[in-house]
Amino acid sequence: MYEELKKILIEEMQIKKEDISPDAKLVADLGFNSLELADLVVLCEDKYNIEINEEDARGFQTVSDVSDYLESLIN
Repeated sequence: MYEELKKILIEEMQIKKEDISPDAKLVADLGFNSLELADLVVLCEDKYNIEINEEDARGFQTVSDVSDYLESLIN
C-alpha cells in the first residue's frame, strides 16, 4: 500500500519522490496544508472506493499513517 500511496503523492499531489518516506510528516516535511490533506483523502477514497472517516483523517501525521490506515480498510 505504501508504494501505491507514494505513486499518488508523486503523480497527483506533485510531491518529489525523494521527499517521500514512511516517516515523512505530511505537514512538516511535505508541506501539506489542510486543503491538500482533504484532497489526498478524496483521491484515496475515489481510487479505492472507500470512505475515510473525517476524524480518522485528522489523525494522519505521516505517510505511513495514511498507508497503514488504507491497508486496514482495504484488507
